[in-house]
Amino acid sequence: MSSQDGASTPRKTPILAPTPDSKPPARAELTAEQEAKYASLLAQAQAWTDVTCDKQKERSGALAERERAWLTRECLLRYLRATKWQVDDAGRRLRATLGWRREYGLDDFSADYVSPEQATGKQIIVGYDRAGRPCQYLNPGRQNTDASPRQIHHLFYMVERVADMMPPGVEQLSLMINFKPSKKRQNTSVPVSTAREVLHILQNHYPERLGKALIINVPWIVWGFFKIITPFIDPVTRDKLKFNEDMTQYVPAEQLWSEDWAGQMDFAYDHDVYWPALNELCRQRREARAARWVAAGSLVGESEDYLAGGTDISVTGFAYEGPAAAALEEKLAATTLEEKTPVAAAEPQAAVMA
Repeated sequence: MSSQDGASTPRKTPILAPTPDSKPPARAELTAEQEAKYASLLAQAQAWTDVTCDKQKERSGALAERERAWLTRECLLRYLRATKWQVDDAGRRLRATLGWRREYGLDDFSADYVSPEQATGKQIIVGYDRAGRPCQYLNPGRQNTDASPRQIHHLFYMVERVADMMPPGVEQLSLMINFKPSKKRQNTSVPVSTAREVLHILQNHYPERLGKALIINVPWIVWGFFKIITPFIDPVTRDKLKFNEDMTQYVPAEQLWSEDWAGQMDFAYDHDVYWPALNELCRQRREARAARWVAAGSLVGESEDYLAGGTDISVTGFAYEGPAAAALEEKLAATTLEEKTPVAAAEPQAAVMA
């Protein structure tokens, strides 16, 4: 980014899309057996009419439209892969996640509620890795609040925003953790109880979502912390952890933060600029997806690629004729996000997923 006089100025807003050569690998074709198991799980999900909340029974009730929309084809497949294609196990885990999301209040967290946690930029979503996955930076040295449930709510609010930022064909994120201490906060470790809660939520309710975890500036106390929690991390996840490497192997230099990460992206966190820009951009993308979902019949098992605009053909063969994803990106690119961000065209029904 640059100013009118030609001087370079730091970026303060999210990046809209991956670099042209950053593309997700093609999805593996399902075998006939896997297709049959998917069809069986889909039939189960299509028959669900309610959500059961075990801890807060008063929250149990009819399946909401946004919960039905969450049950995409790719979501069902993620749970099948996570359960090694055990259909009944995948169904139980999906229903458990629906109950958890409702009990946790995940869809009800507001940007204003989370804002005090975000004020120093201790989490940032900016840029994409070489597989087109959004990069979510965690900066423990910028911690600005005492331990509380809202700290964990903040993390999962941001994970949901990462999902909003995923381009067509992408289902995972790259987690970028910088343990460099600040002058105000030298200890960047996390209580083991908090780490266990976060790991439990990630493994049970966000299966198959972590692409890579790139970690730098790991002090000895944090190494000790990782040794403590390693038994609670499954082997597949452990293989995704990369420590103190040349991170341009995984993220293009032009979209890798220059601060500590040796990238070329000059980024400075300004809460008053970044926070409204991120939330407005994510809102627009949710509304665009919701409009596509409603237009295609509001079906359980809809394609995430269709919803994200990677194709205009839904799982049933419906051809969407509304604004394409490329048109939305062009419209967004026509203005800086520091200015008033244009509103994506979407039918009024889109509110079901907002």
